[in-house]
Amino acid sequence: MRILVADDHDLLRDTLVMFLDNEGTIETAAVGTFTQAVERIEADAPYDLILLDYNMPGMNGLDGLKTAMAMGDGQRVALISGEATRQIAESALEAGAAGFIPKSLPAKSLVNAVKFMAMGEQYAPIDFMTAAEDVTTHPLAEKLTERELQVLKGLTEGKSNKEIARDLDIQEPTVKLHMKTLYRKLEASNRTQAALIAREAGLF
Repeated sequence: MRILVADDHDLLRDTLVMFLDNEGTIETAAVGTFTQAVERIEADAPYDLILLDYNMPGMNGLDGLKTAMAMGDGQRVALISGEATRQIAESALEAGAAGFIPKSLPAKSLVNAVKFMAMGEQYAPIDFMTAAEDVTTHPLAEKLTERELQVLKGLTEGKSNKEIARDLDIQEPTVKLHMKTLYRKLEASNRTQAALIAREAGLF
């Protein structure tokens, strides 16, 4: 079984390689950036599994995952991360990743997960995927109704009133009414300013 580990944290990468090597049946290669991972994928014989750190240099999040998956003979690629959210894990699995491994996983479970994925299965730890995420309500969002938030989101995406009305299946005059209320609540004088306030507040 051949595994490529790509992670920019030297200690974690070396520890992971050590755990896998101790199995006796796993041959590992290790690199520290996404560019190096791509070079190895292109130059080496196919791997049974490629483990990519979500936040390493050159990865660009899920873009790197998709790039690696499209390479070679469509090798199996999994994400490993200490910071990725459940939403990122779900998106990775939906994109066809072999799995998602949080770095908090105990060593034995991690080795088992790697073997599981290398054999063709999809893996994600149940407790991580079902854990309740901390939902912090944004103070600005609390001022707005659900519909106003939807209209504001359309604004930040640069959509016209007509497009927003179509997306939300409401009339254009209704969108204009929501805009008026939005401007007042956000203390904005126009749509550009409203979109800017939403962006700066990190609402979308």
